Amino acid sequence: QVRLVESGGGSMQAGGSLKLSCSVYGYDYRKFCMGWLRQVPGKEREGIAVIDGDGNSGYSDSVKGRFTISKDFVTNVLYLQMDSLQPEDTAMYYCAADVSRYASCSFDFPSWGQGIQVTVSS
Repeated sequence: QVRLVESGGGSMQAGGSLKLSCSVYGYDYRKFCMGWLRQVPGKEREGIAVIDGDGNSGYSDSVKGRFTISKDFVTNVLYLQMDSLQPEDTAMYYCAADVSRYASCSFDFPSWGQGIQVTVSS
């Protein structure tokens, strides 16, 4: 059973940068769909970035041009580089995966991490 563990969250002032990491455990294969989602209390979870087994990526309009998703296929670690952070980026961020899917990724992931808090102050 795949297990996902996020790290790298914290607090940052507006305009700053943070980099999230997500380590994959319990699954040796490297190429499958993964993504990052975020949630603010009282709001629906928002899919923000996705990457497929070939490294092709997609972004929501809310983070496009500011956030970059990447994956180290050797170590099986997923990253989210977040630049030009704004207070509206404050949320719990979740790493997610679908080990049964290589391409045509969606945000309907069956496997999730515990989440990590990112707080951006103005």
